[in-house]
Amino acid sequence: MNPFEFVNAVSYTKKDIITDENESHYSSFLVNRSLSYFQDSVLLANEMNKYHQIDNKLQSAFLINTLRKRKRFSKWQKHEMASDLKSVMDYYGYSEEKALQVYPLLSGEQLKIIQKKVSRGGRKQ
Repeated sequence: MNPFEFVNAVSYTKKDIITDENESHYSSFLVNRSLSYFQDSVLLANEMNKYHQIDNKLQSAFLINTLRKRKRFSKWQKHEMASDLKSVMDYYGYSEEKALQVYPLLSGEQLKIIQKKVSRGGRKQ
């Protein structure tokens, strides 16, 4: 089962869809993270994070019975990388972790040269 089906069941349909067969598919982390994007459910998600050792079925039952019925859908925030850092990664072939270590050692002039060499052309946005 899709983890977002559990979020929909907990917040909108209010049906307990957890059975013995699909209980292992319930990810409390993903459900709590999805609920943390909304003001009315962030505190309840935090409570479930504090008591992560509780059984999945009990966590689901708690959320079903305490959340107000509402459609909850939002896009997840994604990590954005600076263009300078991406240029350093491409130029030297480094991973993000290595590029973060090297980045403070480079001067502004060196970064401009690296960006020119890595630039592939095309329209700028």
